[in-house]
Amino acid sequence: MNRGYIYHAELRKVPALWPEVLVVGSGVAGLSAAIAAADGGAQVMVLAKGTVRDSNTYHAQGGIAVVLGEGDSIEKHVNDTLEAGAGLCAAAAVESIVGEGPERVNELISWGANFDSENGRLMVGQEGAHSARRILHAEGDRTGMEIQRALSERAGRHPQITVLESVFALDLLHDEGGVWGVIAMDSMGDLLAVYARAVILATGGIGHVYRESTNPDTATGDGIAMAARAGAVLEDMEFVQFHPTTLYLAGVRRHLISEAVRGEGAYLVNTYRERFMPGYDRNAELAPRDVVSRAILSEMKRTNSPHVYLDMRHLAPELVLKRFPNIAATCARYRLDITKDLVPVRPAAHYFMGGIKTDLSGRTSMARLLACGECAATELHGANRLASNSLLEGLVMGSRAGRQACGMADPGRFPRNVVGEQKPDGDAELVNEDMEASLRAMMWRQVGMVRNGEPLASADRALRYWWRYVDSVPVHTAADVTLRNMLTVARFITHAALLREESRGAHYRTDFPKTSEEWRRHQCFRVEDVDSD
Repeated sequence: MNRGYIYHAELRKVPALWPEVLVVGSGVAGLSAAIAAADGGAQVMVLAKGTVRDSNTYHAQGGIAVVLGEGDSIEKHVNDTLEAGAGLCAAAAVESIVGEGPERVNELISWGANFDSENGRLMVGQEGAHSARRILHAEGDRTGMEIQRALSERAGRHPQITVLESVFALDLLHDEGGVWGVIAMDSMGDLLAVYARAVILATGGIGHVYRESTNPDTATGDGIAMAARAGAVLEDMEFVQFHPTTLYLAGVRRHLISEAVRGEGAYLVNTYRERFMPGYDRNAELAPRDVVSRAILSEMKRTNSPHVYLDMRHLAPELVLKRFPNIAATCARYRLDITKDLVPVRPAAHYFMGGIKTDLSGRTSMARLLACGECAATELHGANRLASNSLLEGLVMGSRAGRQACGMADPGRFPRNVVGEQKPDGDAELVNEDMEASLRAMMWRQVGMVRNGEPLASADRALRYWWRYVDSVPVHTAADVTLRNMLTVARFITHAALLREESRGAHYRTDFPKTSEEWRRHQCFRVEDVDSD
């Protein structure tokens, strides 16, 4: 795998922009970073791959975990996070981020975010593996939409923030261990160089690398792949969280059915109409996500069915419809009444615990490069993220990264040399859509919820072979770059999963089914660690 650039451009001929701080990504982490940097006095530019609605934040349903209510405490939230993380959370990261959560959420409320309340008091919900009701939600299950709206409006009103939509960052501009901007492409296919004294990556997750995913199509690991090519250290790449319940109907796009549905009392039943979770875990439907996901997979196999069911029929219909209007409307499009019908569900790739290694200020291993949100690895989540901690992390770490960027000095120079090596236009030809479909199917089959050494090794060999061929084909479009980003991330995930010879949290191997104290450690990688040459 090439270390450096995959896109050829002579930068002297490319139009340039010069903000002080550049943020790549427009979800909760990216906009929080932009606002914090702008409040600190910096001129900030935000690049959104699509629209601001194309982020994982916008699609988030369940809520944001934060200690605000009676009967809860920071200590309880910390302990729940540590327990869910299966021994790989960094206690300092958990205590720091969870501890700052109330301040950041109250700040968000002061900016106009409207969370559900009753008689003037914020309502808090229950979710799996939480020992207290601490999940704030908005309009029932439209929490992400509300957070995105509040942050977008705040950023849009800020005189020192410029947001460019439909601009895709192709590569980090870097040399000698430092970053000084990005080369990007707009919706017309025209190139743009953006130079900055600090670059903040907030590009979200990798869900689209898998055939079954709750994420939007834009979640292709772009920031992680860019950082890897530039030489940044990545961490915990084997830990992919699968959400237990996504709507499963043949021929229909997968839709997330929030964890909060089980938090409010819904049951999981198999196709024999048997409730099965009490037989797998003492917390039944409120067990950690990895436990619930594997239990569902086991029941699917036992009953020879492609799904199980989520059962809300015993809950008060008015409660269900008020609490989950978005889920109800989605299911209604397919003629399912969630108050009367069993809802077919199965797991899907949902969240990435790994990513670009950062400290608790968002700094990476490269000068002037920061990362926050799902693309970053802070060691908050360990081997298995606690439900609804992701929006919390985005708010806290986005704000920290923005503040940190303000203190970074201008590098004093911005080289404008030729980026990348132009590959010869030969007979090599590539159909991106076909390669992407093959990649996503293989990752789902061989590097999914249940793993084994032989399929992992086979996938690793296939990815090396595919990369050698793909790398020989010239890169011209954003789709060409996206495919290479997906392949890059898939190679890191597979390589890390093959090395970790144990089962821990979201990483489960049938040939090493037990957790090993020897493996109670993080794995860090650079691009040369998965290089096939």
